[in-house]
Amino acid sequence: MRKAKKLRVLFLCTGNSCRSQMAEAWARHLRPDLIDAYSAGLEPKGLDPMAVKVMAEVGVDMSGQISKHLDQFKGQTFDYVIAVCDHAKEVCPVFAGARRLIHVGFEDPPTLAKDAHSEQEALGHYRRVRDQIRQFVEGMPDSLEKIDG
Repeated sequence: MRKAKKLRVLFLCTGNSCRSQMAEAWARHLRPDLIDAYSAGLEPKGLDPMAVKVMAEVGVDMSGQISKHLDQFKGQTFDYVIAVCDHAKEVCPVFAGARRLIHVGFEDPPTLAKDAHSEQEALGHYRRVRDQIRQFVEGMPDSLEKIDG
């Protein structure tokens, strides 16, 4: 029996600091046999320490990941480029290496947390988005066909 080819997926957001990094980490953690996952940003800002913290809480270490610019992937092909924020969807409507470009928006934890009154309140926003991204990634690749189709 021949092993199915892994889907190459690039998760894209503006800063490649939080949502796309979480999505990459979840895909590598939950679907390593099905998905070859990467992430990039339009304006990389470095890894968000609070995102690293909330992922570590659930046993996913993304501390070794780095923030990357979309240009690092020029010339590569992906089965899916998934914009996880509205800005990336608007600014990058076409990526030459994408067989399919789709949008699955998640709220931005740093924006949600900026008015938090405590670190715990801020972390709550990160945890909620982390769990939403996990749920999406757990449904992959089937969920991609529903969105794409």
